[in-house]
Order: sequence, then C-alpha cells, then structure tokens
Amino acid sequence: MNLTIPAFRTHRVTVRDGVSLHAAVGGQGPPIVLLHGFPQTHLMWRHVATDLAGGHTVICPDLRGYGESDKPAERDEHTYSKRTMAADVVGLAHELGFDRFALAGHDRGALVAVRAGLDHPETVTHLAALDVLPTLDMWDVLHGADAKVAWHLYLMAQPAGLPERMIAGVADEFFASFLDAWGADETAIPPEHRAEYLRAARAAVPSIVADYRASAGIDVRHDREDRERGNRLAMPTLVIQQDWGAALGYDAPELWSRWASDLVHRTLDAGHFMAEQAPERVAAELRALLEREPSSRAQDLLDEAR
Repeated sequence: MNLTIPAFRTHRVTVRDGVSLHAAVGGQGPPIVLLHGFPQTHLMWRHVATDLAGGHTVICPDLRGYGESDKPAERDEHTYSKRTMAADVVGLAHELGFDRFALAGHDRGALVAVRAGLDHPETVTHLAALDVLPTLDMWDVLHGADAKVAWHLYLMAQPAGLPERMIAGVADEFFASFLDAWGADETAIPPEHRAEYLRAARAAVPSIVADYRASAGIDVRHDREDRERGNRLAMPTLVIQQDWGAALGYDAPELWSRWASDLVHRTLDAGHFMAEQAPERVAAELRALLEREPSSRAQDLLDEAR
C-alpha cells in the first residue's frame, strides 16, 4: 500500500548517527513540523497538513522507530529517548533548509515536541501538544484503579524481551484495540489508513516498545532535571486535550502551566485522534497559534536561551 498526503513530496533524510527519517513535505511559507502519535504514522496529519500548506511549508515525518523511518536497535536508554527523537526532528528541519520552525505533535509526537521545545528554544518558534500530558505528570496522575486506562504504558515499560514477545504474538489485535477504544471509526480513519497503521506498527514492535520504555525511565529523569532547574517552554504554546482530568483527578491546565510560560489550553470533545476526527478545528487552532507573538515573559526566557 502506498498511501500519501496529496500534493506532498516524500523525502528520506539522514538526521544523525546514520538514522534516516521518512517525511512528507508540502506547501510554501514559514515552516511547521507535525509529529504523529501511536499507533499511527505521518498520515494522521493528512487533513491538517493539506489545510496548513496553503500558507506554510508543512513537514510531516515518521518518527524514529515508526512508519517508513529507520528503526535502530535499542542500544541503550538513549536510543529512543525523547531527547534523541527531538534532536532527529531538529536535524530533519535543518537538512531541509530551516533553522527555525513551529512544531506540533500528537500523543507520542507531542512528547517529542515538548522535549524539542525545552532543549531547543532557539529553534522552535511555536509549540502545540495534542491530547497528552508531559511525561513526568503523566506518571504522577496514573495511580489506583483509574490507571487501567493506561495499562499499555506499564506493559511496555517492562525490561526488554517480554513485552516485545507478548505484543508480537497478537500485534494486529493489540494495535487495533487502541484505534477502537479511542474512538476511531471509519469516518475518521478509513479502512485503507487503518490497514496502513496496523501494517506499519506490526513491523515496528521492538522500536515502539523501546519508545515507551524510555518514557518510564530516561524521559522521566530529563523532565525532573528540567523541573528542578526551572526550565520551561519559552515559546507560544497551545495544548488541545480531551477532558480526561475529571476522570483521573487532575487539572490539566494547571499541570501544563508549570511547563509553559505562554500557554493557551483548549478542551476538545473529539476523541483522542482529534487531527483525524476534528481536522478543521485542529487546523484552526494551529493557525491561531502561529499568529501569536511571544509574551513578554516568554520573550525574556527566549532571550536568555539565546
């Protein structure tokens, strides 16, 4: 199957340490990079990317370990840390000719985007995170019986070997269960795209598990280090989420305000796969983000970073 984003060109770009990313690029104008979530590929952005391409250069990569991008073996905890994956994204943009760019991510891609914003404030001009909490806060709010909604996080946090074998044995059923449980009907994700997501995920079990395992280890340490240093996102930041907080007992805007100096938080009743379930609303929110100027406090932090 050879699904593409209409009118977008595909590229294969070596970003670092011999790792190459597959990316679809379209449009013209100020750049924005869109990062996909689990268990998807860059194709999840097809509607939003086409919309934004009217005024922007839109770059949609498959993350390291996903889709058609390289899937290096997990050498150590750094291989799939969000710091490493964020550096991939910065390297990709630079190789395509952009030293500064806006960045939006969904789910796993949002964690990479946040890490890029924290590590590369001089590079990321605007940042959006869709339907996720920062890694450190995610683990803090998952406790008791309510944590069953995130059982897969605990499974894939286990030492190498067991989760990979368990998931590989029922890969299609495992990955399809999230598409079904998180509200992805055929209107949002047509059968051909669903089949492509399952094919890509089936071929990437070890690297997907490694990505999740990093979020239970080194990614938490990196977040704690930033929290202790007072490192915060310095650019205009948008968070769009479902209202999970009421069920799990947390205040999402308050949690995000600890990380972002210039935050707009939106609640969207559209299901987890919101870029496919409500693409017009997501695209409109992203366009509004791209029009925002940094607040005075955020500008001070950005000047310090430079």
